[in-house]
Amino acid sequence: MGISKASAKWDGNIKTGKGVMSPAHGGDIPFSLGSRFEGQPGSNPEELLGAALSGCFSMALSLSLEKAGSPPKAIRTFANVKLDKDGEGFSITAIELTTEAEVPGLDAAKFQTIAEETKKGCPVSKALASVGSITLKASLSSG
Repeated sequence: MGISKASAKWDGNIKTGKGVMSPAHGGDIPFSLGSRFEGQPGSNPEELLGAALSGCFSMALSLSLEKAGSPPKAIRTFANVKLDKDGEGFSITAIELTTEAEVPGLDAAKFQTIAEETKKGCPVSKALASVGSITLKASLSSG
């Protein structure tokens, strides 16, 4: 398997500085103290973790559903990453995943089982195992 690469650059002090996070095969993503903690324009590392988990889970769920004989028409996953004060620093304490999938002919109970098992086995979920909790709300649509 390959190695995925990314980098980040920060210029200046913490309060007035700014940075750029750069996935090797994507565009530059600006971030700052204001975009991380004050709702200002830009991104933050927690958003990128959420995007990584959403993408990994969606791909893994597609594979799991296909292996179960129910290939999906569409999967959309959202992540809410919770960052809390932890002593002098901060910790990611929870991630809430919400996924919506269009899977013809699959019953809701089977879908829930497949989605939960997929969450446990997704490589990014495994990498984030130290997070307090990763929850999943999965819904099946008829299209």
